[in-house]
Amino acid sequence: MFLLLAFASIGASRIGGGDITYEVKKAGKVVFSHDFHVKSASLGCTQCHPSPYVTRAQDEPVTMAGMQQGKSCGSCHNGTGAFSVKTNCVRCHVK
Repeated sequence: MFLLLAFASIGASRIGGGDITYEVKKAGKVVFSHDFHVKSASLGCTQCHPSPYVTRAQDEPVTMAGMQQGKSCGSCHNGTGAFSVKTNCVRCHVK
């Protein structure tokens, strides 16, 4: 009975984590969609957690310079794994 309840709670849990909005001065906000990355891009949680991201509260501020050096979003968005953070700004930034 215990195992049945354990599996039922795992199946009922929400995969993803919702959207996270980053307010970016002068460049327009960025909305990160967990649902898109988990479902559409077929990424598992462990591909981002615990590295390069732990939790929003524990992470260091994200900067474009850091991303261009392969940190945070730039660890995948490097032009090989996904589109590069160095080009096509409007794919992430919305004014």
